[in-house]
Amino acid sequence: MQVLKQFWRQITVAVVFIGLVAGFVVLLATNNTATVNIANVNIRQGPGMSYAIADSTTKGTKVHIMKRKNNWLYVRYADHKFGWIASWLVNEHNTQLTRTTKISEATIVLDPGHGGSDSGALSSQGKMEKTYTLKVAQAVAKKLRAAGAHVVMTRDTDTYVGLSARPAIANKLHADAFISFHFDSSPEKNQASGITTYYYHKSTSLTLAKDLSNDASTLPIQSKGVDFGDFLVIRDNSVPAVLMELGYINDKADFKTISSAKYPNEVAHAVYAGLSTYFANQ
Repeated sequence: MQVLKQFWRQITVAVVFIGLVAGFVVLLATNNTATVNIANVNIRQGPGMSYAIADSTTKGTKVHIMKRKNNWLYVRYADHKFGWIASWLVNEHNTQLTRTTKISEATIVLDPGHGGSDSGALSSQGKMEKTYTLKVAQAVAKKLRAAGAHVVMTRDTDTYVGLSARPAIANKLHADAFISFHFDSSPEKNQASGITTYYYHKSTSLTLAKDLSNDASTLPIQSKGVDFGDFLVIRDNSVPAVLMELGYINDKADFKTISSAKYPNEVAHAVYAGLSTYFANQ
């Protein structure tokens, strides 16, 4: 009888152990499974837009997450297929996107110039550049996120961020584009007007600058085109990077536009159009 009791005790322990292991496996599988709720999301050969497209998903595709890198997921799908997919395009991020766009796979760093103790340039009325760079960047971020892009801001409040920290964010993320927003200022008020898009590294950034500048020509302030600029935030960037001076803050006519409620959204539409052209040709 004692032997029988011991036998059943061992069986019970074994069953409980197997149940716990099975539960853990199910939990692990659940936590590493996601659903792609958008049609035609690219599966790439590596973790980024620069890698070749290997396949695309259909809406509702289940993917099993094997590992993560640079906000991309290495997944198994359709039983025995493998590849990389942008993490923000699967349901673990609860995306509300219904269709992919030309920028859906892009990681874009937006840099509102100045902030905190660094006011930037001043208007004739003493209004601070930092206020308007943040408004523009927030409007652009909203527009790009609605199109599915992974957007990172170097600051999203009125805080100070050191110059070297700004390109470091883009470099660490291996971002697909970096855009720094500023407003220009002339030595004397009402001496200059216009928008200029600057690049530093010709090989990586000139095309991006041209595409953004082309669509900046639709803005109410005249675009002066593209120019070389030795600015640290684009010089120390290893990713495609530009700095946009979106008008002269100490010019009366420019500032009237800069300070208007609609200008940030107008810039957002222009930047979105420029980025769409840029990524469509990559």
